[in-house]
Amino acid sequence: MSEPNDTPIDEHGKDAQLDEHRTDADGQYLTTNHGARVSHTDDSLKAGPRGPTLMEDFHFREKMTHFDHERMPERVVHARGSAAHGYFELYEPLTELTKAALFQDTSVRTPVFVRFSTVVGFRGSADTVRDVRGFATKFYTSAGNWDLVGNNMPVFFIQDGIKVPDLVHAIKPQPHHEMPQASAAHDNFWDFISLMPESAHTIMWVLSDRALPRSYRMMDGFGVHTFRFVNEQGKARFVKFHWRSTLGASSLVWDEAQKLAGKDPDFNRRDLWEAIEMGEFPEYELGIQVVEEEDEHRFDFDLLDATKVIPESIVPVRIVGKMTLNRNPDNFFSETEQVAFHPGHVVSGIDFTNDPLLQGRLFSYIDTQINRFSSANFNELPINRPLAPVHNNQRDGFMRQTINKGSVNYSPNSLGKGCPMTAPANMGGYVHHMERVEGHKVRERSESFKDHFSQPIMFWNGLTEPERERLISAAQFELGKVESKEVRHRLIHDFFNRIDHTLASRIATSVGIDPPAADASAPITAALPEVSVDRRTRPDSIRTRRIAILAADGVDVGMVESVMAALKQEGANAEVISKSKGTLRNGSRAVEVDKSFVTTGSVMYDAVFVPGGRASVDALRQEGDARHFVSEAFKHGKAIGATDEGVDLLMASDLGGLDLASDGESATSRFGVVVASGTSGGESMADKVKGVVGHGTDDDSAAFTARFVQAIAQHRHWDREMKAKVSA
Repeated sequence: MSEPNDTPIDEHGKDAQLDEHRTDADGQYLTTNHGARVSHTDDSLKAGPRGPTLMEDFHFREKMTHFDHERMPERVVHARGSAAHGYFELYEPLTELTKAALFQDTSVRTPVFVRFSTVVGFRGSADTVRDVRGFATKFYTSAGNWDLVGNNMPVFFIQDGIKVPDLVHAIKPQPHHEMPQASAAHDNFWDFISLMPESAHTIMWVLSDRALPRSYRMMDGFGVHTFRFVNEQGKARFVKFHWRSTLGASSLVWDEAQKLAGKDPDFNRRDLWEAIEMGEFPEYELGIQVVEEEDEHRFDFDLLDATKVIPESIVPVRIVGKMTLNRNPDNFFSETEQVAFHPGHVVSGIDFTNDPLLQGRLFSYIDTQINRFSSANFNELPINRPLAPVHNNQRDGFMRQTINKGSVNYSPNSLGKGCPMTAPANMGGYVHHMERVEGHKVRERSESFKDHFSQPIMFWNGLTEPERERLISAAQFELGKVESKEVRHRLIHDFFNRIDHTLASRIATSVGIDPPAADASAPITAALPEVSVDRRTRPDSIRTRRIAILAADGVDVGMVESVMAALKQEGANAEVISKSKGTLRNGSRAVEVDKSFVTTGSVMYDAVFVPGGRASVDALRQEGDARHFVSEAFKHGKAIGATDEGVDLLMASDLGGLDLASDGESATSRFGVVVASGTSGGESMADKVKGVVGHGTDDDSAAFTARFVQAIAQHRHWDREMKAKVSA
């Protein structure tokens, strides 16, 4: 029996032990893991500048393999996710374009499983961070599974898959202290971006409203890459995939996103779950952009460049079907967490292109899934199993579920009568599209990939003025967190100034950098109007919008019931908010409270209604939470409705110094009620209070509700003058 070690513990002993393994890369050359020096790490090895990535690229494979295996068990990226089951229906057969089974018969409902996710944060991070959102769809087709692995933005940061490890390392929390979580607002990320001009287009998307979706149900999706459709005759065409929410697109504002991260970090996840439980099934139409092979080079950008879009003014999006999500998972881990997507899961009729980012992902995803599950048998898990039968000789291994009978597990064979046999193309056998490939083995990027700023300029030109203001604010926040003045200077002078001089100058003023001189090389006037979220809002519908009704004992129950019924008829959901849960009474009539002020906030709703009832309003005026609720909703540009004495709560709240009672008869009624723009009232007052709707002297409840519904349908009243002065 050995004796215990009597040597005293030295508090520095462990540090000295670790010193043997510490290293510093300062002044050193980049090498592989086995010590060979690397001469180029920005492009994968290809057969020609536009050719496919070669498997012999040992540096790419080592770099990507190491990256894929850096975290376990959660996903390296897209760790924070939510999912739902549903089905896809085809509007019209696409036989002339593709032989893919799900695009042939309009009577078939193809089952799907969709996972939405943030990209950067860990599993425990908040839903509402500024980030790209994953939008991955698994189609369980009769010919096998097809995974359309996309995002809510149509472009990506980089052009070649070999840069994925660098991108993700840069945007993840800084390695020396693991901060900040789920945020790009730090030196490492912006240092990387400042040296990667190809990222300019995606950066504009990330700084825009697209990075803060109001709901997964109100978020569009994109396949990002250019794929191929191949029909029965072997004719191939280029294709890009689009998902468009039937509810339109809506976003949070940054102040809401930050507050929701504390009040309800599961905001988007909860919204998706509750909507499906209530029967408000999310719907997305599938659109395609198709380009003939002979037109591949007719654009002023490269179709294979994942940092570019095909402008819809050049190639319109053709809507071909609709996906409906109608069932929540039964078990989060078994389904949402264990679902495994891979862009290489395709079916006959869908093929790849030489997009170097896509080529990298074809390797990365399968390797990542093998690492996550410690097995190549992840496809046997129930959520990943195809509906099509599976027969092959890939047996054994950890987690093997199938019990294969027979003694033959190789091909070719005669003892098993040649089974499982290969299928010819006319029986669904997968045949890659024949494409001529030639070129020297090079680490180069095609010259056609080198225009990095034309489309970012077009993006900026496509935004509305309020959207530009919010993008500038986002950039001021992000760069304001960057400590390195050199990085900030490089971003403003060499990056943003090449997109727009005003954009760069306003960011510079906020972050302590001298404004740059105008860049004469950036005069492009073309625009991409389809990038605007404001233009994707549905002003003709309030379906599934959430409205908060602030009330206390003594509330006008009749008006509450009338407005709730009218909103429900329009497809919206109203909830009564008060100091405490329970029942509110006014004589013999009563209404139930859904939420208390302490458990909710205006940031969780799309609009606010304050009904009359003297006792109710007097009580609410004494509640700081109630006044803050109104002020915050006003600040965020949301519709606010008030009837009778309800306007007194508005007057008691902070509306940016606006005195509703002293603006003259043109804007007030007998009750001091403000009306929405476009109705009665002076122009200056209307601009100040756009989206604030009152119950006028001669109104009935139906007239008020109609105006209120119209105001809610605008989603936000960005041009409300006074909102910026609210201190909420």
